[in-house]
Amino acid sequence: MLLAGTALGGSALAQTPPPAPVAQAQQWTVRDFAALPLMERPSLSPDGLHIASRVAVNGEQRLVIADVYEGPNRIRSMGLGDNDLNWWKWVNDDWLIAGVGNESNVQGMPWYLSRVVSIKRDGSKVTLLAKNAAAQNADDVIWIARDGSPRILLSYQTSIYYSEPGFWPKVDEIDISTGRMRSIVAPRQHVRGWYADAGGTVRMGVGYNDASRTSTLLYRADGRSSFRVVDRANRRRDESMVVPLLFTADPGKAIASDDHEGADALYEYDLGTLELGRKIFAAPGFDLGGIEEDAAGTGLAGVRYTADAPAVHWFDPNLAKIQADIDKAVGDRRARIISTSRDGQKMIVHVGTPDQPGAYYYYDTAAGAMSVLSRVSDQFPGKTRLSPVKTIRYKARDGLEIAAVLTLPAGREAKDLPLILMPHGGPFARDSEEWDWWVQFLAWRGYAVLQPNYRGSAGYGTAFAEKGEGQWGLAMQDDLNDAVDWAVGQGIADAKRVCMVGASYGGYAAMRAAQRDGGRYRCAMSYAGVSDLAAMMRYDGRFLYHGTRKDWMKEQAPDFTTVSPVNFAAQFSTPILLMHGKKDRRVQVNQSREMAEKLKAAGKVEGRDYIYVEQPLADHFFSREADRIEFLEKLDAFLKEHNPA
Repeated sequence: MLLAGTALGGSALAQTPPPAPVAQAQQWTVRDFAALPLMERPSLSPDGLHIASRVAVNGEQRLVIADVYEGPNRIRSMGLGDNDLNWWKWVNDDWLIAGVGNESNVQGMPWYLSRVVSIKRDGSKVTLLAKNAAAQNADDVIWIARDGSPRILLSYQTSIYYSEPGFWPKVDEIDISTGRMRSIVAPRQHVRGWYADAGGTVRMGVGYNDASRTSTLLYRADGRSSFRVVDRANRRRDESMVVPLLFTADPGKAIASDDHEGADALYEYDLGTLELGRKIFAAPGFDLGGIEEDAAGTGLAGVRYTADAPAVHWFDPNLAKIQADIDKAVGDRRARIISTSRDGQKMIVHVGTPDQPGAYYYYDTAAGAMSVLSRVSDQFPGKTRLSPVKTIRYKARDGLEIAAVLTLPAGREAKDLPLILMPHGGPFARDSEEWDWWVQFLAWRGYAVLQPNYRGSAGYGTAFAEKGEGQWGLAMQDDLNDAVDWAVGQGIADAKRVCMVGASYGGYAAMRAAQRDGGRYRCAMSYAGVSDLAAMMRYDGRFLYHGTRKDWMKEQAPDFTTVSPVNFAAQFSTPILLMHGKKDRRVQVNQSREMAEKLKAAGKVEGRDYIYVEQPLADHFFSREADRIEFLEKLDAFLKEHNPA
């Protein structure tokens, strides 16, 4: 965590020597790839003098608050216990807030509870906000004061019972230094989301009635006015509403995102007429990610999106110039501005590549100095490059063009290689050219790794996403097989040495491959995979908007039975490794347990036809280093037996 003693100015970075050749593979171990990142998602305080981040300490993740410059008690570390650390944000220079979650037994059933804690920068005070009032969901912070005061607006439930008013969230202003609360907006039936402008006035509410599948948009121009319904939408008729991303300094204007031209783009938005105006920005062929607000909170500083790799377009001319200067200085490495001070003069920058985890730097633009804040990994020295990564495009059998990320093992000819096909989770997600510890481990072992962004993946526009509707385990699965055919046709992969490896939806796809297309694959591996869509829907039935969720799932898989691998255990024709964390709160461990039980009941032999490994302390996201190590060791042994490199 300590800043490097030597500061490197822009000119020093520009003179960085070319990357060293790939180090000898034998210097690494499974543990090197499984190590937790030394630092994740660092966030700079408004004055730019303090940093909050998630840090690996003795194989566990902790929230760490550190001062940029030397001083007593410079680094404070806070354990999470059994809580998930979901996010953290600075409120002012002395206080920050964090979203935490945990599973609790409510009326005999496991429920996930979310909360916000306030943390004093020196670690002397930690307060659970709305402690005596909050019900299930209580981590929706809709506004943070920009005047330096320790105030936020929190939207939260006060009851778990649908029939009570408190089931619908209210909005309170909270002084996070004392925990004192003041009511701002009372709960309103069916309104689940409230939105505030930069001054802290709640301007908008979005309501949804799950029974009728109808949405309503409530709006007011200022804090003295009453909310009125200004728009409605019926999901059953595929109607939608535009909800602003940002309220501008002009109280009648906002910034919104819309995909009516086929992909997300940013537009000016008139709050009086609810009409989109001038297009502000689009990344042709790609959807947009999150926006970066300016210091006042009333304008755009930038917008993030992912093409083949993550990128940002800066509207702020100062940040645009800084980005261009850093890009020029780092050569073929990629630089991303992660967090900035309020005046835009101090920032955290990540520099790395898809074949190098890289490091976080602290950049003081006034001093012209960039200092190493923390490497992401101690295992791979700064100039070491691992296996090269690039994006390829192939045609599915129906002619649809699909992008995929290809990683080739360093130092080996790209010819007749053993192949790992790795579909992403989600499935409404995507892979891109980024450092990936799973992928780099497998490439180090000698495998080519191909990660297709099959139909239904996010980021490629509305039409591409819609092509996944009704195609779980069907055309989406065909896209994966077509990716294998492409790699074989290019001479990269050996058709007789292919294994599918995936997690979450990717784990489902691996199970489906073993059941439906076993002749194509030497083996399959599923981590936290879904085996039974109907059981997943029963589990989701305890959550709000289950009806809409079920509608969506029926669009993706109209017949749960025919595409759920658990119903066809006898058809599994290739060895499969099933792994699942007992503390997984996203996909229940029963999804893998039941699959293993059904395989056994179908006469499959454990240890030969299937292996089931349950990790008692693991979650869905590999938060513990010990679980990562066990995962890679089990996967490594399984591949050596069934698809050796």
